[in-house]
Amino acid sequence: MPLILPGNVGSATAATGYDVANSVRFDDGSNCQMRRAGVAGGNQDKFTLSMWIKRANIGTDHPRLFTSVASGNDRFEIYFEDTNELHIEGIDNGTATLNLVTSAKFTDVSAWYHILLAVDTGQGTEANRAKLYINGVLETAFGTSTRPDQDGNIGINTNSFPIQIGERSGYGVDFDGYFAEIVFLDGAQSANTDLGEFDEDSGIWKPIDVEDLSSSKGNNGFYLDFEDSSNLGNDVFGGTDFSEANLAAIDQTTDTCTNNFATINPLDNYFAVATLAEGSLKVTCNAGNTTFITSTFGLSKGKWYWEGKLTTVGGEEAIGITDKNSTATDNYAGQTANSYSFKGNNGDIRNADENANYGSAYGASVIGVYMDLDNNKLYFAINGSIQNSGTGVAITAVASTTNGFYFPMVGDVDSDAPVWEVNFGNPVSALSSAVSDANGYGAFEYSPSDGGSASFDSAAKSFLAICTKNLATDG
Repeated sequence: MPLILPGNVGSATAATGYDVANSVRFDDGSNCQMRRAGVAGGNQDKFTLSMWIKRANIGTDHPRLFTSVASGNDRFEIYFEDTNELHIEGIDNGTATLNLVTSAKFTDVSAWYHILLAVDTGQGTEANRAKLYINGVLETAFGTSTRPDQDGNIGINTNSFPIQIGERSGYGVDFDGYFAEIVFLDGAQSANTDLGEFDEDSGIWKPIDVEDLSSSKGNNGFYLDFEDSSNLGNDVFGGTDFSEANLAAIDQTTDTCTNNFATINPLDNYFAVATLAEGSLKVTCNAGNTTFITSTFGLSKGKWYWEGKLTTVGGEEAIGITDKNSTATDNYAGQTANSYSFKGNNGDIRNADENANYGSAYGASVIGVYMDLDNNKLYFAINGSIQNSGTGVAITAVASTTNGFYFPMVGDVDSDAPVWEVNFGNPVSALSSAVSDANGYGAFEYSPSDGGSASFDSAAKSFLAICTKNLATDG
């Protein structure tokens, strides 16, 4: 499991380069989608599709990324197999003219992927008629590889083919995760360098400004940047906007391919009993068993803040940190050494099965977690009030932990069913305030610092949102 900086997290753009401001969060349980009617005069043999995505729940039944469907016999679709390979399919008059299934599996939920499909069926070389790039690299390993005949058509790009993002109508098979920078060019087969570049220092693939590509958009092209929270389907190229279904302003996030935020990790789900939603930021624990589930990022130094909003009280709900994968143990939150959980029913700290009274029961509250890995201390706040008079819990130094990292976690320590909304800086429900960290990142209900007062062991401290721009400078 990736720990701190997975391969394409955008850390290279922390200080310089093009910055992507926003993404949109899709929840597969909410039937989220964007849709636009087809446009007459489109090109069925030459087009480019570019999108940045970050997956949340994985292993589901064929979640769609992009579809353009007139009928079962005339359609174009990009989706993940339930075994997590990427599948690109084009059918024209009942004949599969394009069918690519990658050998690679896309299971990294901690990183952003750039997917670029560039099609020109007029190319004499078969492999050049449909080029797939992943993170700037031409994909050549396919379990299935069928490309169009020369000058053949693909079922896309006329007024009979509406375009949908995140779902195929009538199938209810939705994408779960995040989209950023979706570009479609009608009548152009673009190079990978038209839509991204490799950072000269890190070698990481990163986005570039694509607004100048509007001259290549053709009749049916568009660019979605998700920067207008009141109109997430706005076409920056000036064409017809996409309509939105089951998406709201709160689904606009700052978790992007140039500043990647932590989420909850479906691959580290103890007993696999917690249910994730809202881009892996809403956790429903299972009433039949204990649960804990960790974040996608582990931290090894620095001062970090995040919040857990308890929307359904379950009895012995727990929030805290742990130093190891929960799937590697048969334990619950706070049962082992280097696992610390703050219990909702009585305010106790649980560590290695020992309870130490820390504060009061917190009930349906927002719990702030302050993790100071420079001084080996952990603090909790209930609705903005730091507990235990600002005296933190002493935690094991990172160098002495199992893996050298601490992971945020939520769950319960009994057979309860609490529901958590976890906020690493991109909340899933409206805030009464929106407080950012000292570097200007994230939006929290309460302050990531003490506002200058001596709240943390009689010393003022500033804590940061868990995102790659902060990790690049302070992690």
